[in-house]
Amino acid sequence: MTKNTKVELMAPAGSYESLAAAIKAGADSVYFGIEQLNMRARSTNNFTIDDLSKIHEICISNNVKTYLTLNTILYDHDISLMKKIIVAVKESKIDAVIASDYAVFNQAKNEGVKIHISTQANVSNIDSVEFFAQFSDVVVLARELTLKQVESIVKEIKRRKIKGVSGGLMRVEIFAHGALCMAVSGKCYLSLHSNYASANRGACVQNCRKSYVVTDKEDGVEFEIDNEYIMSAKDLCTIDFLDKVIQTGVNVLKIEGRGRSADYVYTTIQCYREAVDSIADGTYSQEKVIGWKERLSTVFNRGFWDGYYLGKSMGEWNDEYGSKATKKKIYIAKGLKYYEDAKVGEFKMESHSITLGDEVMVIGPTTGVIQTFVDELRINNNQTDSVKKGDVFTLPLLQKLRPSDKLYKLVDAQ
Repeated sequence: MTKNTKVELMAPAGSYESLAAAIKAGADSVYFGIEQLNMRARSTNNFTIDDLSKIHEICISNNVKTYLTLNTILYDHDISLMKKIIVAVKESKIDAVIASDYAVFNQAKNEGVKIHISTQANVSNIDSVEFFAQFSDVVVLARELTLKQVESIVKEIKRRKIKGVSGGLMRVEIFAHGALCMAVSGKCYLSLHSNYASANRGACVQNCRKSYVVTDKEDGVEFEIDNEYIMSAKDLCTIDFLDKVIQTGVNVLKIEGRGRSADYVYTTIQCYREAVDSIADGTYSQEKVIGWKERLSTVFNRGFWDGYYLGKSMGEWNDEYGSKATKKKIYIAKGLKYYEDAKVGEFKMESHSITLGDEVMVIGPTTGVIQTFVDELRINNNQTDSVKKGDVFTLPLLQKLRPSDKLYKLVDAQ
């Protein structure tokens, strides 16, 4: 397969497991947050400033670019931390910072750090692109645009010859897959009103994902809104019209999901990697699209829709809470050792059981994700059909296992 080098596939990385999974699945770049001041600050999976050098080393050795999200609204008391982060980015040689606050633009310029304009800047027209070109080389467009609008902006960049700070034409990035906010490109205030936790400072409590009861203010009659979670948008999925997306001339496809698990990152990036490359070599087909969507449906999702790219003016809402993934993973064992010559991994079963034919997944901070079926099980080098809690056992693995990697069994979500 011919790798499409004209379009950059960007993966979310909320942990070392997700980082390794993104690299293994074929990402061209990763984006991640550290501690505070990013739009997933509420997440427990954020890296720290001390992780930056290690992340850079891992990624540069795999020819993967690194982008740090520093895209919240900033207050005066945040400025010293922001400056500390910018300096750390420069020292760690992270490729760029994704931001929307002018204080970050100013500090990054002073330190010689590259900036990508975040979708939080709500860039929706060519004149805004031209304005932000004085700070940046890349702009992430608002998520509410149609493909026609995106294509028009890309063409106009070329016609006007709008160049970024590095001298090349401005590059355009759009979201291709993942969660969508009910508000314009994430500018939501519900969480701030209800819990004094600002979504625009990375602390969203996700009010929109809940069910609600409407009360008649005159007589107090209550109506439960059933069948739809009226503010909880389905996840964006463009894989079935990705050829049209790429035809707009965009330079970067971003996959959302820094708060999601490593298996989500692995499966999603792997599917979009295959799709992007198949478009490049002329093998993109409806049959492949069906297969990709089946695989995408196995990991966390709230159902899929095409966003606003094809011209819809209203969102598509969920009819149930949480994920609609067709599979779920159950933790069963921890990794102990890998036998390189035999290509088998040794594990200790800590819960449940597995039998021949089960689908399993190994996840670890260096390993990333390994997904396979159990075609052989051994205890004390003796073949067995099943393994129960407390057993130390081996199973064939073509890829290396690290001590304390976790083994999961994949089962039908129903």
